[in-house]
Formats: sequence, C-alpha cells, structure tokens
Amino acid sequence: MTLKERIQEDMKAALRGGERERLATVRLILAAIKQREVDERISLDDAQVLAVIEKMVKQRRESIASFQSGGRADLVAKEQAELNLLHTYLPEPLDDAAIDALIGAAIAESGAMSVKDMGKVMALIKSRAAGRVDMSALGTRVRSRLT
Repeated sequence: MTLKERIQEDMKAALRGGERERLATVRLILAAIKQREVDERISLDDAQVLAVIEKMVKQRRESIASFQSGGRADLVAKEQAELNLLHTYLPEPLDDAAIDALIGAAIAESGAMSVKDMGKVMALIKSRAAGRVDMSALGTRVRSRLT
C-alpha cells in the first residue's frame, strides 16, 4: 500500500469514526497532494508525498511559533494537533549517531572540503534521509563539520 493510499484509507476511517479534527487534517493532506499532482500533471510517488507532508510540517511549526508569540493558545493547540497527525505519516526520525554517520559518509563521498561544498553534501543527505531528519538543523550540523 502506498503512502497516498494509506492516507486515503485513514480519511475513510476518520469519516466512519466521526473524528472531525482528524478528518479535516487528513483532507488537508490529500488536498495538498492533489494540488501538486494537478500543478505538475503527474501522479506522486511515496517520496514526493513525503515531500508534501514535510512542507506541511514546516508550515505548522512556523505557525505554532507565530501563534505563540501572538498569545493565541487556541490556534497553537489546533496547529499542534495537526502537526502530531502529520508526524504519523513520516518515517522514524534518525538518532544523533545515525545522523553523524550519514553526514560523515556524505562528506567522504562528495569529497567536500569547505563550506562551499555544503550543497553537494546536503543533496546527498536529503536523498537518503528524506522525512527522517529536520533539514534546517541538519544544515547547521553539516556547516559546523565543514568549517
């Protein structure tokens, strides 16, 4: 079963179970997937669906930070619930040791010597760790290793 099919099945289950909040979030995910499919005139595979979900996760994190600074606890709770549901579709995150090993392997494979080569390293890591690591935090770690 593909990730997209799993999300569609979860929508049906939420509809049958009367879970309104879960249903709304799952519909948001499916709408984002469908929008990308229509825009690009393709059918998304699992990696591309993961990219859509990662983008939604990033948007929710930014919204939560914005709502917290604005003192909107009600909207923070809503966004946090959506974020928690989005995380159920992402693969298990990598631990620190696995991330360090991945960074080391990518640096060795790309032959990176300085921060100028950071793009090559990040591209290798992104293809191998899609959805399993926060790319912004990873960028900081790669930069510190290359300096």
